Amino acid sequence: ADFNYGADEYDAEGNEEPKALPEGSETMPYIDESPTMSPQLSARGQESGDGVSPTPTDGLSTGGERDAGKGLEMRKLVLSGFLASEEIYINQLEALLLPMKPLKATATTSQPVLTLQQIETIFYKIQDIYEIHKEFYDSLCPKVQQWDSNVTMGHLFQKLASQLGVYKAFVDNYKIALETAEKCSQSNYQFQKISEELKVKGPKDSKESHTSVTMEALLYKPIDRVTRSTLVLHDLLKHTPADHPDYPLLQDALRISQNFLSSINEDIDPRRTAVTTPKGETRQLVKDGFLVELSEGSRKLRHVFLFTDVLLCAKLKKTAVGKHQQYDCKWYVPLADLVFPSPEESEHCPQVHVIPDHELEDMKMKISAIKSEVQKEKANKGQSRAIERLKKKMFENEFWLLLNSPAIPFRIHNRNGKSYLFLLSSDYERSEWREAIQRLQKKDLQAFVLSSVELQVLTGSCFKLRTVHNIPVTSNKDDDESPGLYGFLHVIVHSAKGFKQSANLYCTLEVDSFGYFVSKAKTRVFRDTTEPQWNEEFEIELEGSQSLRILCYEKCYDKTKLNKDNNEIVDKIMGKGQIQLDPQAVQTKNWHMDVIEMNGIKVEFSMKFTSRDMSLKRTPSKKQTGVFGVKISVVTKRERSKVPYIVRQCIEEVEKRGIEEVGIYRISGVATDIQALKAVFDANNKDILVMLSDMDINAIAGTLKLYFRELPEPLLTDRLYPAFMEGIALSDPAAKENCMMHLLRSLPDPNLITFLFLLEHLKRVAEKEPINKMSLHNLATVFGPTLLRPSEGESKAHLTLASDIWSHDVMAQVQVLLYYLQHPPISFTELKRNTLYFSTDV
Repeated sequence: ADFNYGADEYDAEGNEEPKALPEGSETMPYIDESPTMSPQLSARGQESGDGVSPTPTDGLSTGGERDAGKGLEMRKLVLSGFLASEEIYINQLEALLLPMKPLKATATTSQPVLTLQQIETIFYKIQDIYEIHKEFYDSLCPKVQQWDSNVTMGHLFQKLASQLGVYKAFVDNYKIALETAEKCSQSNYQFQKISEELKVKGPKDSKESHTSVTMEALLYKPIDRVTRSTLVLHDLLKHTPADHPDYPLLQDALRISQNFLSSINEDIDPRRTAVTTPKGETRQLVKDGFLVELSEGSRKLRHVFLFTDVLLCAKLKKTAVGKHQQYDCKWYVPLADLVFPSPEESEHCPQVHVIPDHELEDMKMKISAIKSEVQKEKANKGQSRAIERLKKKMFENEFWLLLNSPAIPFRIHNRNGKSYLFLLSSDYERSEWREAIQRLQKKDLQAFVLSSVELQVLTGSCFKLRTVHNIPVTSNKDDDESPGLYGFLHVIVHSAKGFKQSANLYCTLEVDSFGYFVSKAKTRVFRDTTEPQWNEEFEIELEGSQSLRILCYEKCYDKTKLNKDNNEIVDKIMGKGQIQLDPQAVQTKNWHMDVIEMNGIKVEFSMKFTSRDMSLKRTPSKKQTGVFGVKISVVTKRERSKVPYIVRQCIEEVEKRGIEEVGIYRISGVATDIQALKAVFDANNKDILVMLSDMDINAIAGTLKLYFRELPEPLLTDRLYPAFMEGIALSDPAAKENCMMHLLRSLPDPNLITFLFLLEHLKRVAEKEPINKMSLHNLATVFGPTLLRPSEGESKAHLTLASDIWSHDVMAQVQVLLYYLQHPPISFTELKRNTLYFSTDV
């Protein structure tokens, strides 16, 4: 089945009642003209939210794209991606047309399933659209397959754009087609069965032969397609030299497509009026989305609607199957009465109960493991019922994560008394809501009270007007949607300019994972400047990420504003922007430089991406003089020490001044600082101690992690890795104790002594958990894979999918380290002397 949990099937109190419902189930679609929806957009200047400029002249001007050759290579990548999605689209149209012929054949018999009139209405213009795209695909495919720099295909896109009139006819008929299909489904069981499971052919090189999709979902595809084609034109133009013969043709096609989008959006914009404001003006929906509300001490998922003059918080009512879905209004605040309490005013507000990090991490591991199982089932042509069950479980887990991970408070206060508290995972989103409300509040607004009928009408309109239909979890994604990137994104935040006056400035970076955005890195504060030069590098782990956001803040040092609530962010956002992480553009070995413009401020940054399987490699150092990438036995022998000097010095420094640092070992240090420390330790420079005492403590913690990560074989050795995996899986406590201690004793002395030294240090860090928020579990999550993950040759044996090994093996690696961290102190001499444990060789 086409498994798509919409917003319509969750119960906002956190009791999910999933029932499969197609996306596009809204009464009338709204076609987004902005380029942010593009699956392959190396977006620039998107944060303005304006329509695409028809003449993007900056396409080849930044970073490594100055040469036309690179631009033409990008054209091929964009076209290949588009061609693949065009094939899927043609297969979807084919699936829609398949039942049409037999339905027509029965229409003239004594027992018709549908009348000819109904068939004409439901399948209106689908055949024409199919033929247009089939011809386009057949013409474009050979050009992309036999690619060279002189290929021209602008005329094909121009012809496609000139045939958009067929889409106009389709869009005009879309609403009535849906209504007719729905009525026929209710009155005719045969047609209901047909329309619930249409078989869509998989792409040529796909392992899946067919997927099942509902007719309703397929009827929405042409509407979605116009937007996608427009976005591709935008991308192509960006990477086509202005003197290329295709340039004017693509420009023309983009102009036609955009005009078409604007014209049909005027016809079908769902932001239709929802009754009128007290002044008699039409009340329109400006923004809506899912937010977590803290209500009576528990977290609830709400759908929040911002209208011209009122903020309305709603939840979906439970309704009987087949009944029209409706919202239930929980509360509303007229914007004239709405204020944002400052942190010091909100001290009487309820305290946010924050879920411990390790519980969230555990849940992410579970979700990753289920994803792997789904992939395996699909690869082995598993039963659709088993896949459904797994997807349902995944939805429940992702829903829990969505509900429990947000911790940034967003407070709304009604002047007439009541306060409300939302929790968000992203400060970017919080500021978007705040700014949207403040923009509306600049108008001359009146306070009012809605009568029960008015409130009923307004709440009733929410279902039709909403622009966000699905809870943002990956279970809701179409199979042909990009799964996002898994691996590590390296970002250098260079500098910013455009500030009107000097300030203390810093940036944070957010990426989306598991359907919501979280802050992943933060630069240092650059004091009293209008042109901060950070030049800091960060390594950010991506878990199905599609976007990178950068926020620029002014640091607040005003003691009166600094709140006791440590999740409160009191610093002022100076600007914010986001770019799509285009898998094709990011996955190069070279740095890609870019600029985000925000609020008149320009932030320069560079990025490159390492896929997860690449980042799992341990590469031995070619030279044996340093300490990084060199066997631990070689280093300790050379130093005549039991524990490598680098390990002792970093641990000593962390214990001296970092043991109370919030998130020590979890928060990334600046990559350039870590590289500087690495070079100093490798060169055995006499300035090491001076440098350590001056260096940011997160960089020192990062250097220690990097040392263990770069060992040519893991600290707990390749040889014993399978035995550790088996030992941790034992269920009898005595057998497990015996086995785990025996394995420690089997380690070479330098490895064992270093491991025990690190173990005691991590226990001391965890003792300060109330202050540093780092529990034993958190530390095991950070260090487990670093100390256990096998080196390249070993991991090949059980490396299937990068995400597979990630979820299952990582969980076991974390558990091994956690076992030793929770164990009473282990002494080297006791361990070696103790003969209670069995001593057969592993």
